[in-house]
Amino acid sequence: MSCSGQSEATHNTATAPTNAAVCRELNGLVPSGTTLGPMTRAAWTSFLIMGIINNVIPFTLLTWGQMYVASGVASILNATTPIFTALIAHVATTDEKLTANRALGTVLGMVGVAVMIGGSNLSGMTRDLAGELAILAAAISYGFSSVFARRFSAIGVSPLAGATGLLTASSAMLVPAMLIVDQPWLRAWPSLPVVAAILSSAVLTTTIAYLIYFRLVATAGATNLMLVTFLMPVTAITLGIVVLGEDLALRHIAGLALIALGLAAIDGRLIGRMRRPRLKPAE
Repeated sequence: MSCSGQSEATHNTATAPTNAAVCRELNGLVPSGTTLGPMTRAAWTSFLIMGIINNVIPFTLLTWGQMYVASGVASILNATTPIFTALIAHVATTDEKLTANRALGTVLGMVGVAVMIGGSNLSGMTRDLAGELAILAAAISYGFSSVFARRFSAIGVSPLAGATGLLTASSAMLVPAMLIVDQPWLRAWPSLPVVAAILSSAVLTTTIAYLIYFRLVATAGATNLMLVTFLMPVTAITLGIVVLGEDLALRHIAGLALIALGLAAIDGRLIGRMRRPRLKPAE
């Protein structure tokens, strides 16, 4: 969706309305009389920081990067988020240190990223390379936000209220920036497909995704939830080929395979099942 709307809308003009629309919808979903948690300076500071590293930075980088990178490639690079999260958590936390499986997964993921970008691209800064690096930077920012999000439970903020608070904070930053930098009133009104793409990004791929996310956290747990990372590239690549007519180079496929192996190692359950001894049938 974001790729289809960027030919006419700049990255700021596309990102700020999407974020604001999601903010409005989530505010409407918070039950009447529910607050965002304790209204302390720590809570509002957390909303502000989380809004920057979870929305402002990655949304802007992803939207800009996809102007030069195919959606399938972007989804593969964005799927490295758990790999960067594992590295950041190892440094920033005391209870999520790298295990042997996670270390192996991190190495495989980094090699996969190197294969995807390709040695020839490093000879000069092209638009394609800049777009790929921007999407990787967004994945790193998401990694920091995943670790920082642990702070919300410590200060008594519920997941839905936390999401609403961070989107409110990020909208308060993105909308003025969009008005100052892009001056949309000087531009032609975007076409109906572009408006539809922005609204779809707000409703289908963000608001509804947030609700499903919170439901899965409560019912399936965080470990099972991480498996969605395996589905994102497959879905995006399929839609990119069928809808947008994109294609992938061999290095992209090889990089995807290495990143998928890295994610499987970080998840650990597949390796655990392979190591688990098979029970002999009773005689």
